[in-house]
Amino acid sequence: MAAVGLIVHLGRASAADHARQLAAELAASGHEVRSPAEDAATAALDGVNIVDGPAFAEGLDLVVSLGGDGSILRALELIGQAGVPIMGVDHGQLGYLTEVEADDAADAVTRFLAGDADVEQRMLLDITIDPADSGPVERHLALNELVVERSSEVNTIRLRVDIDDEFFTTYAVDGMIVATPTGSTAYAFSARGPIIDPAHRALLVTPVSPHMLFDRSLVLEPSTRVDLTLDGHRPATVSVDGRRITTVGDGAMIRCCAAPQSARLVTFGSRRFHHVLKAKFGLNDR
Repeated sequence: MAAVGLIVHLGRASAADHARQLAAELAASGHEVRSPAEDAATAALDGVNIVDGPAFAEGLDLVVSLGGDGSILRALELIGQAGVPIMGVDHGQLGYLTEVEADDAADAVTRFLAGDADVEQRMLLDITIDPADSGPVERHLALNELVVERSSEVNTIRLRVDIDDEFFTTYAVDGMIVATPTGSTAYAFSARGPIIDPAHRALLVTPVSPHMLFDRSLVLEPSTRVDLTLDGHRPATVSVDGRRITTVGDGAMIRCCAAPQSARLVTFGSRRFHHVLKAKFGLNDR
C-alpha cells in the first residue's frame, strides 16, 4: 500500500469537500493518508495522519494538491528537497500546473500508483539570501520566481546585477524578477517578459518598471549564477513564489541559480504547452 499526502486549498470549500471524499476512498483502499495540521483542520479530515514539518514528506509516494497553482506551490514548499511527485487536482480556474479534473482524481491516483502516468521534471531555482548584516543567511527553492522589489515607503531601488561573478549593470527599478521557465507565465509575464516553454531550462531575468533605457528581459543558460545586490540605503522586500520572505537593506545579496533537483509533476499523456496557452488566454476562437 502507498503513502499519499493531501494538500488542500485553505480557502476553497469545494477543495475541502473533495479532500474528505478522497481521503475516505484512499483509506478504504488500505493506503496511508497524511496531511499537515492546517490542511486537516480546514478540510475537517478524519482518520488521516497529521504530520507537520520535514517529516511530512518522509516516505511519501505521492502528494495530491487540491486547489490551483498556488496550492501546488505550497505543496512544493512543504516537501522541500524530498522530490515527492505532486499531482495537481483543479478546483478553480484553469491553471498551468494542475493536471487532473476533480471528478477524475481517485482514478488518477490509482493510475499513478499502478505506474500508468508520467512525471514531468520542472526546473527549480536555488536561492540564497545574504542580508549583509547580523541576520542569518537563508536558502529557498522556487518553482516560479524570486522577486526583489521596493518597499511601500520608497519609489525605486538600485540593484547591482552580476552574472557568473562578472558585473553586468546596476538597475534603477521598482523590482527585479529571476524566474524559471515555469514562472515565465507568472509575475514575469505581467512585467512583459517572454513566455518560455516550461520543458526548457533557463533563467529569466526581468526588470519591473525600470527607470533606464535598457528595459529588456534576459534569458540565460541554466548553468548561470545571477547575483542581485542592493545598492543604496532604500530597503527592498524579497519574495519567493509569492511568499514574502524578508526585508533587506544596503549590501544585501541574493544569489539565484538552477537547483540540482527538479519539481516532479504528475502528468497523463500529452499536455502540449501551447494548447494550455490557447485555453488560458481564450485564443481558440480568434
